[in-house]
Amino acid sequence: MATEPIDLELAGLCVNSVGNAIGMPQLCTEWFGNQIFWLIVTLVAIYLILTKIALPRLGAVLAERSGTISNDLAAAEDLNRQAREAEAAYEQALADARAEAQRISAEARAEIKGDLDAAIAKADEQIAEKTAESEAQISEIRAGSAASVTEVARDVAAEIVEALGGKADRSAIDAAVDSRVKGA
Repeated sequence: MATEPIDLELAGLCVNSVGNAIGMPQLCTEWFGNQIFWLIVTLVAIYLILTKIALPRLGAVLAERSGTISNDLAAAEDLNRQAREAEAAYEQALADARAEAQRISAEARAEIKGDLDAAIAKADEQIAEKTAESEAQISEIRAGSAASVTEVARDVAAEIVEALGGKADRSAIDAAVDSRVKGA
């Protein structure tokens, strides 16, 4: 690579004969005009890029985000209200169902009690009928047993008399057994 001679007049006092900067080039007072010009051009370009492109996009994103957040908050508030209404409706339905269940239970108990009372009354009637029949049968058995006892007593008395060697008088035996049976 060939080195070209540096025109010191164009480079100024900030460059040596080889073209290297002497000290810090930013602090060279001969180049301040050029540096200020490019600084202004760069700042204007950055300003235009930011105001025309970047900041409107950022503003749109922020506005959209803010709108989304406010819409989500409104939707959440609406859903919360709906949930409270649904809970109140559920509690009311539950209370109504409990009241209905108690009413049905009371009706069923009353119906069962009525059926039970009717069944008990019917059973009492049947028991009374059976008792009357049994008492009639018992009185028949008593009457029959008294007659049987009297008959057996007459037969036994006649056989005892004959076993002792006597002649049994049927009318005397009947009179003796009848007086004994009557309690005389």
